[in-house]
Parts: sequence; structure tokens; C-alpha cells
Amino acid sequence: MSDDDTLRASLGVLLDEHARLQEELSDPAVHADAGRAKKLSRRYSELEKVAAAARRYEQIGEDLAAAQEFAAEDPDFAEEVARLRAEHADVAAELGDLLVPSDPDDARDAIIEIKAGEGGDESALFAGDLLRMYQRWIDSRGWSAQILDATHSDLGGYKDVTVAVKARDTGAYGWLKFEGGVHRVQRVPVTESQGRIHTSAAGVLVFPEVDEPEEIHLDDSELRIDVYRSSGPGGQSVNTTDSAVRITHLPTGITASCQNEKSQLQNKEAAMRMLRARILAKQAEEAAAEAADIRRSQVRTVDRSERIRTYNFPENRITDHRTGYKAYNLDQVLAGDLDPVIASCRDADKAARLDALGD
Repeated sequence: MSDDDTLRASLGVLLDEHARLQEELSDPAVHADAGRAKKLSRRYSELEKVAAAARRYEQIGEDLAAAQEFAAEDPDFAEEVARLRAEHADVAAELGDLLVPSDPDDARDAIIEIKAGEGGDESALFAGDLLRMYQRWIDSRGWSAQILDATHSDLGGYKDVTVAVKARDTGAYGWLKFEGGVHRVQRVPVTESQGRIHTSAAGVLVFPEVDEPEEIHLDDSELRIDVYRSSGPGGQSVNTTDSAVRITHLPTGITASCQNEKSQLQNKEAAMRMLRARILAKQAEEAAAEAADIRRSQVRTVDRSERIRTYNFPENRITDHRTGYKAYNLDQVLAGDLDPVIASCRDADKAARLDALGD
């Protein structure tokens, strides 16, 4: 079978699915179930890119065949044949990339957790720097970010902070998942009187957000809900009522807590969002483990030795240790210019998926 025949065979399956989804989404009854409609629409959006590229591939193929016929009689068409042949090959390569299996969670919104690690107050300050970096990058893309929960440190940083990210036109998780890991910073802390460079770390965890509560059904009998009084920096009380909420999923032991809002109900809703995201991530990890393909992009500890990226302030350098990416524009990255850094991870991930197809 030729490469063209193989490509057409692979495309046929996806184009059939695209046509089925188009028919389903035209049924008003489907939209009565918001969760199902969102899931189908997300998949349809992914396949529409494949369908559009397939249409270009077919059209250019027809133009190429016609140009070849004319070139057999008129040599002046030889240049047009060469141009169309190159364009046909480019679209074929694009289709090949689109056919690479993607993470089914890539199109979801995301929840980011940033936790201070080694380095005490300096680590908490760096966690605040990471939060501002992500917020600026999110703003630059026209997305939205909502702080679900935060524990401040005495000097103005964060001991931990959780943010929900919603993308306008594409999945936030597919971009942000590569941020999961330990981020190391090298700089002179504000608490350092001798001007010595210190190294500290902050941890980032990224979860795909559940579209609808029904997607991860949680029975009340499986949950333990504790309420307590929220506190501010240094343990100072910021609320006179027991509005903070901690929820434990008893079957898995996974917990989520929130004290950001004054309302106990709002804190409970935010904690449930975080809990569902963590359970979804655990289910995905277990499924990947069964396939002997455990995801390595996330860490559960904030150990400096497990770093994925280093932010070196004296040299204005940022280094991603997974891809080898290095640039001397740390100030711009912290101002929200994250695209090149994340692109290096996305490109490496795509290359790995392509390699896996050939195994």
C-alpha cells in the first residue's frame, strides 16, 4: 500500500466520525445534555481541522493531476506542477501531524496549583512570581483565570495557590500541562543581607478540569466534609465563621480545601471543582499505567532535584531541562512571554508521539 493509500485509509475513519458528529450535533435533543453537547462539540472541533486539511489535500491533488496533463503537452506547465507537488506534500505532512493521537484531555480547561517548596519565604515569593507569569500569559491569549484558593505568606508571596483557567478557543490543559513539575529559581532573595545567590523551588501541578459535575459522580456517602475557620498570613484569622471547607474522597483519600471565599457554600463549590479535577487526573494516570505509559510530566513532591525548569536571575536565563530550551530573556518570560518555552515542550511531545507510532 502506498503512503497516499495509507493516509487515505486513516483519514477515512476520522472523516466518517466527523460526519457522524455533525449529524448528532444538528439534533436539538443532544443539546439538552450540556455535558454531552460540550464533549461532542470539542471532538468535532478537533476533527474539523482534519476535515479542512483533507479538503485542501484533495483539491490540490486534483489541481496537480490537471497540471500534469497540461504539462505533457505544454512544458510551460512544468513549474506549476512542481509548485503543486510541493504544496501537496506539505498538506500531506500537516495531515500526518493531525493524525498523531492526542491526549483526550488536551481540549479541557485546566486547574493549576502552585506550591512553595524549599526556600521558605523566598520560595513563597517565587510562587507569587509564577502566578503572575501565568496570569499575564493567560491574559495575552484572551483567556480567563480565577483564583479558587490561596494561602498567603508573611512577605506577600503564596504558600499555595490554585487557579482555574478557561480558554476561549482551544483547550487550556493541552498548553499548560507541560508546566507540571518543579520550577527552580536562582537569585538574591529580598531577605538576604549579604547579596548571596540562593536556590529555592516551587512546585506546579496541572489538572484537566471536569466539564460537568456528572462526569465524575461523587456520592455524598463517599465524602467527608470538614469546615474550619480560614486564616491569613502567619495564621492570623481573617474570618470569624467556619467558612473554610476541606473535602476528602474516602475511596481514594484525595482531598481538596478552599478558604478563599467568605461563604462556606462558595468554598465548598470551589473545593468540589478541585476534587473532581484531581480524581479525573488520578483516573487518567491509572489508565496510562495500565498501558505501561505512565505520564512523567507531573510530580507530587517539591524536591529541588526533580526540577523541570530553572529561572536564573543573575544571567536573565531560563532553561527547560526536558527539552534543552534555553534563552536569555527571563524578564520577558516572567512578563508573560511563555509561548516559545511551552512550544518547545509541545514540539517534543508531538515528536515523541510520532516516534511511538513507528514502534
